[in-house]
Amino acid sequence: MADPKGFLKEGRQVATRRPVDERLGDWNEVYPGGMGRALLPIITTQASRCMDCGIPFCHQGCPLGNIIPEWNDLVWRDDWEGAIERLHATNNFPEFTGRLCPAPCETACVLGINQDPVTIKNVEVSIIDKAWESGFVAPQPPEWLSGRTVAVIGSGPAGLAAAQQLTRAGHTVAVYERADKIGGLLRYGIPEFKMEKQHVDRRLEQMRREGTVFRTGIEVGVDITAEQLRDRYDAVVLAMGSTEPRDLPVPGRELAGIHQAMEFLPQANRTAVGESVSDQIMATGKHVVIIGGGDTGADCLGTSLRQGAASVTQLEIMPQPPETRPAGQPWPTYPMLFRVSSAHEEGGERVYAVSTQEFLGDDDGNVRALRIVDVVFENGKLVEIEGTEREIPADLVLFAMGFVGPERAGLVEQLGVALDQRGNIARDGSFATSVPGVFVAGDAGRGQSLIVWAIAEGRAAAAGVDAYLTGSTTLPAPIKPTDRPLAV
Repeated sequence: MADPKGFLKEGRQVATRRPVDERLGDWNEVYPGGMGRALLPIITTQASRCMDCGIPFCHQGCPLGNIIPEWNDLVWRDDWEGAIERLHATNNFPEFTGRLCPAPCETACVLGINQDPVTIKNVEVSIIDKAWESGFVAPQPPEWLSGRTVAVIGSGPAGLAAAQQLTRAGHTVAVYERADKIGGLLRYGIPEFKMEKQHVDRRLEQMRREGTVFRTGIEVGVDITAEQLRDRYDAVVLAMGSTEPRDLPVPGRELAGIHQAMEFLPQANRTAVGESVSDQIMATGKHVVIIGGGDTGADCLGTSLRQGAASVTQLEIMPQPPETRPAGQPWPTYPMLFRVSSAHEEGGERVYAVSTQEFLGDDDGNVRALRIVDVVFENGKLVEIEGTEREIPADLVLFAMGFVGPERAGLVEQLGVALDQRGNIARDGSFATSVPGVFVAGDAGRGQSLIVWAIAEGRAAAAGVDAYLTGSTTLPAPIKPTDRPLAV
């Protein structure tokens, strides 16, 4: 184990972010030199706080089953090559999860019962960043080819995890992406200040050298039909994500200046890396209102501030969460707490327990304000509080209210796969859909969820595909579709 007295001697410490004024002037990660490098001076001490507890609940908090106490111990012993071997044994892309996952493992940490938990997420990203710098990450091409072919539809974390596992198992894998670059939400949904795209590109190069083929600019179901796809490949993995955004059909919705977050963020991400975007949605000089208080809303907030918004207000229909774990969400569950992201440190206002009644426009048909009202939940129903109606200025409104399922038009309809009661693609215990040879992984089957669940599902679906193609599999399957998170 790590230092037996580490958790008694050392307190929790995280890396210091760059000053707000500095980071608002660029699109780089908010940590000096990148997150992993910023953490290295303190991370060995932080790893020593791991208790090597008899029952490591962090394992159950992590859908991937990361062997967290082991790589904490290896970091403390300065064995970085051993640490990345342990980490890669369960997680294909720790540089993604170490930056983007909300760390349910930490809220399940045994030390967290009565102290600040181990900085598991920080140790994770330090291991992988150190591994890349030290040359410990190398392509792992298969020793032999099976002669079987697999198409993976979608290049987000679920699709990439499934593709890498199946390629390493010896199958010939092609990943189809309708955008012009691979990465899905990792590339176009996550701002550069949270994860620079060099981390995505570096991993994609490893996958190419292993043998995975990437086909961009192809919308399956339009440019190639489902029938053609199934004729060409022995198996298909659907990993298109949950991309149908939730809308807000209130009066004034048709006004100009009201957009979904995933219309706004991809454009900003493209310009942040030097691409040109015509008719870009810009927050510059505008009063921006973001409807939705989650991570996507925070991404819109940080992006709007970097574009020079006059003001940014983030609305949330739920009441403000408490700052300490509520009694109804005991350890090791993932508590709903008041959290401050790097974007929230940078500015803007958060308004809780309000509902939008109407969008108000000017004479030219542009949105100029929102009429909102305070709300409470009574007996499970949303009740407006009389006399609290008011207007707030808005030149740009962004919906960040989540997604309701995969797009059905096109590929899903052509395949004829069954859907579950929530409108997601139904699957059995091996992630197989109702159509033989067609599997589903990630948000397309699970519904909107976390990146760590997407990678876990991609790995598990790959095991199901491998067994379908060869009759058995040695690939790990960390979860089943019926699994529900302990900590989320």
